Amino acid sequence: MEKVFENFAAVIMKLNKLIQRIKQYEMRDYGLKAIHVMCVYHLNNHHEGLTSSELVRLTLEDKAAISRALGVLQEKGYIVYDKNKYNTPVKLTDTGKELAGVILDRSSKAVEAGSANMPEEQRVMFYKFLGETADKLSEYYVSLCANDKK
Repeated sequence: MEKVFENFAAVIMKLNKLIQRIKQYEMRDYGLKAIHVMCVYHLNNHHEGLTSSELVRLTLEDKAAISRALGVLQEKGYIVYDKNKYNTPVKLTDTGKELAGVILDRSSKAVEAGSANMPEEQRVMFYKFLGETADKLSEYYVSLCANDKK
């Protein structure tokens, strides 16, 4: 009998671990970690800035981890924000925008390596199915939590 759950979970975990390792490796010269990659990535996509709460939602990281990550990014001069004000927007500095360019370049290379032999229509379908799977699992999780409250 095929071990569908075991295979599914193993492949997803392997992908996640490899992505984290690649982020970690690519940021080693900057003294940054994988969490910093996603913060800079999302801030680069929101030039008006993002609050730490918005970064928590976008990165799927917990609030404390984002707070620590922002502290490091600010200390290194990649972001500016007033951490003493509630819901203040976090923005990239010029140095942070340069780092974002490096991240975009390196992430494009990683994505290209991961889908090197995949025809475009197959790649599109892969991401479509992966996204739909994530959405369905999210719905399932929400229903589990809702049933738990009854």
